[in-house]
Amino acid sequence: MKKQRLVIVGSGSTYTMGMMMSLIEEKDHFPLKDLVFYDIDEKRQERNAKATEILFKERYPELDSFSYTTDKEEAFRDADFVFVQIRTGGLAMRELDEQISLNHGVVGQETCGPGGMAYGLRSIKDMIELVYDIRCYSPEAWILNYTNPAAIVSIALKREFPNDHRLLNICDMPIAIMISYAQILGLDVWDIVPEYFGLNHFGWFTKILDKKGTDHTERLKQLILDNGFKPEDKEIANDVSWQKTFEQARQIMIDFPEFLPNTYLQYYFYPEQMVEKEDPNHTRARQVIEGRQKRVHNLCDRIIANGTAQGEKELHVDIHGVFMIKAAESLAYNLEERFILMVENNGIISNLPAEAMVEVPVILTTNGPKPFSVGEVPTFYKGLIENQYAYEKLVVDGYFGKSYMKLLQALTLNRTVINVTTAKAILDDLIEANKDFWPELQK
Repeated sequence: MKKQRLVIVGSGSTYTMGMMMSLIEEKDHFPLKDLVFYDIDEKRQERNAKATEILFKERYPELDSFSYTTDKEEAFRDADFVFVQIRTGGLAMRELDEQISLNHGVVGQETCGPGGMAYGLRSIKDMIELVYDIRCYSPEAWILNYTNPAAIVSIALKREFPNDHRLLNICDMPIAIMISYAQILGLDVWDIVPEYFGLNHFGWFTKILDKKGTDHTERLKQLILDNGFKPEDKEIANDVSWQKTFEQARQIMIDFPEFLPNTYLQYYFYPEQMVEKEDPNHTRARQVIEGRQKRVHNLCDRIIANGTAQGEKELHVDIHGVFMIKAAESLAYNLEERFILMVENNGIISNLPAEAMVEVPVILTTNGPKPFSVGEVPTFYKGLIENQYAYEKLVVDGYFGKSYMKLLQALTLNRTVINVTTAKAILDDLIEANKDFWPELQK
């Protein structure tokens, strides 16, 4: 089994330590020769890197080399896989996005509504530059992109790199939901065979099977309705906001019982309710800064100070890392495993635009993803998806065309906004806040 050279881009992320534990967990299935951290924030990267050095000496001595750098060529030369998890503007800009939206009575969230648009417009430029840099030094590397908002980013990357078939956009939300399904059903999550359709953060499970072919869908629905629904992934299980989100997903099932919803649909179905529960002075971004970020930074500081990771109970495998690594395993070794990820539609969902980046089940092979056909989706879901896709496409059109009008049209279409006057006020505030990140727009 070939050992891989893996590069983690955005290695200063608070998710990096969980991914490192996942690499250790999967080292027999995805063996590494070299691991490289790359980040433009040297100080933020260094904390994770020094803790990882200690962790890997203790738990991954087989690794030939580990290094961290801010030099592109040093990072990307001869890479086999590149995992990308960048956040342009950091959590500070996420917080500002959320506050601006909430100050206008609109959902403040990092991937949905105005916050998602703002973050998307910041991400596109850096993602395009990053892919060009990676391709300069490693034309054949697999690029697995986790960067949010994945829906908008995937459209932009497909437009800029239409023939790059080793550039994949992945989101772990479906598998995070499936962990809860597995717990309810008493199954291993990797034994679940899902049927699913939609866009990123905007989709539905139509069936939940197991590898023996048993259909658990109706039993699962009834168990959720009878007993409730809660997050089970270790990274989010104790997070009050995520607990409320899973409770709201149960409400979506009550209102629309046909399919099992992605949790992010709450922002589009109940926008006023979502606004009411948020506090502009203590946004979700602020909760992450005071919660996960503080916890991870303290964890790394303890490991560095003690010179060991032994006894650290907060070190654990998370689905964010395992999902990415298992996808890489299937690509590297032609395992033909089933995953949900984003691909160009091209008839997969027959009554949606061919160029849409849809999120559907695929088989991952050494030649890339092989998607399963979905066929036609019912009118209600088709209408919702077409509206959401029009919003996402207009955001990308607005970026490439530097068009104020396209972005105004996008926000007006978005179900979290609707009102033109509100859309215009939010857009003007976001332009001012993002003047160091967005292209200069033409009215």
